[in-house]
Amino acid sequence: MSHHTDLLIVGAGPAGLFAAYYAGFRGLSVTVVDSLPELGGQVSALYPEKAILDVAGFPEISGRALVANLVEQADHASPTYFLERTAVTLETGADSVTVGLDDSTQIVAKAVILTAGIGKFTPRALPAAEGWENKGLAFFVPSFAEYADKDVVIVGGGDSAFDWAHHLNGIARSIALVHRRDAFRAHQATVDAVLASDVEVITKAQVTKLNGVDHVESVEITTNDGEVLTRPANAVIAALGFVADLGAMSTWGLEMDKRHIVVDTAMKTNIERVFAAGDITEYPGKVRLIAVGFGEAATAVNNAAVTIDPAAHVFPGHSSEGS
Repeated sequence: MSHHTDLLIVGAGPAGLFAAYYAGFRGLSVTVVDSLPELGGQVSALYPEKAILDVAGFPEISGRALVANLVEQADHASPTYFLERTAVTLETGADSVTVGLDDSTQIVAKAVILTAGIGKFTPRALPAAEGWENKGLAFFVPSFAEYADKDVVIVGGGDSAFDWAHHLNGIARSIALVHRRDAFRAHQATVDAVLASDVEVITKAQVTKLNGVDHVESVEITTNDGEVLTRPANAVIAALGFVADLGAMSTWGLEMDKRHIVVDTAMKTNIERVFAAGDITEYPGKVRLIAVGFGEAATAVNNAAVTIDPAAHVFPGHSSEGS
């Protein structure tokens, strides 16, 4: 199948969704591709309930609410979404770029913006929990409500583990957080809040066995001293981080700096008609914040608009000026 569009955006996280809105503001038809089954990228998959504090105009907003607002805003552009599809090939022509998806769809675009964040990410496995998927084992927490009145064991010592422990406290019946070390990678304020709460924090230990028949009922935790502890568990959340992979993008001939795509001040890559924005980009002084990604997305769209139509202007005026 072949699909034609003015602008193709690869990545449906915050930067990609804002780019979709802005493409509509510039009068462009827009198509968005993402390997995940839902919009929002890492925010939806990793921390939808987390309070985000560094987006201008919102003293505090949850990840889920931010994504909902961005989707509503992007709807003004009437974007075409291809979800659960991965971009695998890229070929440039005289006046277009053709991107092939893993389902054999060919998207022909006049310009492309890569907003793929860290690329496709896969959660790190909990060795003791092999075979427990769909039986109480989870790697993300898309909703807190489903853990109400449950015994929950969280494995990990980073931001996700402590954020989920903090937010589930008072919702779950009991929470045990297990970490192999006694030092944590999470933000200190969240660590302090969890340590002061009813959450049982077990350090220098690992979950070594899950017990149950059709669903997990308890876990065994082995300390570095060899002591074996048993805790009830209707749910086990493995928050051990994830492995990021740019996949086929790394074979497209893009100039890279480690895992990031090098861009200039117009968000142009070294490939004609291909731009990038958000966490995937690299340039001197780069700061990886959602707020920064929004600005980069607007810059990329405005410069892509001129690439698509050389008679257009980079700056189109303010959206508040009306039509």
